[in-house]
Amino acid sequence: ATLTPSQNQASFVIAMSLALASSSLALNVAPRSGPVKAVAAEPVASKADFAYGLPGNIAPAGNFDPANLLEGTSKSEVYRWREAELTHGRVGMLAAAGFLVQEGFHPLFSADGGPAIEQIPALPPAIWFLMTLGIGICETLRIQKGWENPYSGDGQENIQKLKADYYPGDLGFDPLGLKPTDPAELREMQEKELSHGRLGMLAAAGFMAQEAVSGKTWSQQDVNFEGLLLGGYFSQEAAEVARDAAASAL
Repeated sequence: ATLTPSQNQASFVIAMSLALASSSLALNVAPRSGPVKAVAAEPVASKADFAYGLPGNIAPAGNFDPANLLEGTSKSEVYRWREAELTHGRVGMLAAAGFLVQEGFHPLFSADGGPAIEQIPALPPAIWFLMTLGIGICETLRIQKGWENPYSGDGQENIQKLKADYYPGDLGFDPLGLKPTDPAELREMQEKELSHGRLGMLAAAGFMAQEAVSGKTWSQQDVNFEGLLLGGYFSQEAAEVARDAAASAL
C-alpha cells in the first residue's frame, strides 16, 4: 500500500527518534574476539536495600517496583538503568519546555506553524547537520565520562557497562556552582531532578501524541475540560431545558 505524506513524515520522525534514543549505545559495539576472562560476581539488590540507596523512591510511591525488576539485579545494572532514566528525563524536560516556549518564541526558524511532527522533516539540511554534530559531541563526552571502553579487557565484561567510579548522572557539569556540598541537600536536589525528569518525559510524550492525533499544536487546540468531564451531564440538562421550553410553548 502507498503511504500518504503524513504517514511518511511520521515514519521518518519515529526512525530518527529511535536513532537518537539509541545513540548512548552506539559506541558499545562487540569487542575483539579473545579468551573469556572470569569476572567476580557482583552483589545483587534486595528488598532491604532498595536500588542500592539511589535516590528516587519518593513519597507517596516510595519503593515503587511493581514488576519486581530490582530483585536479583546487580548494582552495575541498576546504575545503568538510573543513567538511562536521568538521560531521558533531562531530554524530556528540554523537550517539554521546547513545546511550550516555541509557540511564541522561535528566533531560529521561520515559524511555519503546525505540529512538530510536520515541521521536523521540513528542516533545512544545514540544521540537520548542526543538530547531529551537537548531539554527537554531547553523547561522546557523556560516554567518555561514564562508560567503560568496550574494547578494554579480554572478554565482554565491559559491554554497556558504567565505570566503577562513576555515579549515574554526575557528568561534572555545574557551571553555576549549584551542586550542594551537604549530602542531604544533594539528595533532595537529585530527587527533585528525578521528579521533574519523569514528569518531563510524560509531558513530552503527551505533547507529541496530542499533536499527532489532532493535527494541532497545544496552543491551537481548544480543549474544554468542563465539557470533557461533565459533557454527559450538561447534555442531559440541555435536553431537559429544551423539552420544557417546547412544552411551555404549546
